[in-house]
Amino acid sequence: MLKNSKNGHERAGFADYSMTQLIFEYHILRQVIFQILEEEATLEVRERDIIIDSIEQAVNDAATQFSQTLRDIQELFMVTLTHDLRGPLNVIKMGTHLTLRRLEQGDTHANIAAKMLKAIDRLNSMIQNLLDASRLRAGQSLNFEFEECNLDSLVRDVVEDLSFAYGDRFVVFSYAAIKSNCSRKQIQRVIENLAINAVKYGAANTPITLTLEQIETQISLTIHNQGNPISSDTQSILFQQFRRTTSAEDQTGWGLGLFLAKSIIEAHQGKIEVESTEGKGTSFIIKLPMSGVV
Repeated sequence: MLKNSKNGHERAGFADYSMTQLIFEYHILRQVIFQILEEEATLEVRERDIIIDSIEQAVNDAATQFSQTLRDIQELFMVTLTHDLRGPLNVIKMGTHLTLRRLEQGDTHANIAAKMLKAIDRLNSMIQNLLDASRLRAGQSLNFEFEECNLDSLVRDVVEDLSFAYGDRFVVFSYAAIKSNCSRKQIQRVIENLAINAVKYGAANTPITLTLEQIETQISLTIHNQGNPISSDTQSILFQQFRRTTSAEDQTGWGLGLFLAKSIIEAHQGKIEVESTEGKGTSFIIKLPMSGVV
């Protein structure tokens, strides 16, 4: 009997070994088996079929175990990496905070320290994205604390915070104090991600609009930016983890933001869509079930 699962597990531990090489090994194995068995007499069709079926099953088992072991290794690496990074980052953040307190406002060094704190916060956010993506792949859920949220207030708070970093490019259109039962922290995270993406990939020095409205029985938040459209092929992979568009290759990040945004919105029984066409720009549309309108 072929120890196919064990073989796949062992091969996954080799740094320079790939799925292609695993399958190639089994192709060679099949050729060798036929050569040995047919040295004295040609195998019957039924006998050949039995051998081929057995080897194909072995390939499938080995490939499955190979993929699973690789995923386990990746998960362990990411969890270890994020854990090890957070310690030094927290020390740097505390030290920077202490330095900032001792500097007078307007001091050049104070501005540098403030920028350092923003950079540390971005790194912490990237680390959190890795941890959350790891949890989702492991079949775990993210931590949500649901409460009644005033989405109008939430959107305006996010815009106010982002305006410090990106200027007065954000324009909010909200026609009612719309409330929803949601995780304020996680929805804020989604809005921030989409708004920052609009800054990164949209046309420079053009308005970014956030339109909050009630449409029939659901709440809709549309974040729109002008600029080059996203192709239909690219739209199909936007929400996949570790997938980045060509325009995003020179930007920092793991390629997890939209994947996590989609997961968060779906956990709220909602959905997120993208519309992007030439001359009209790009819109990301969050749709949530309505729990109350004031």
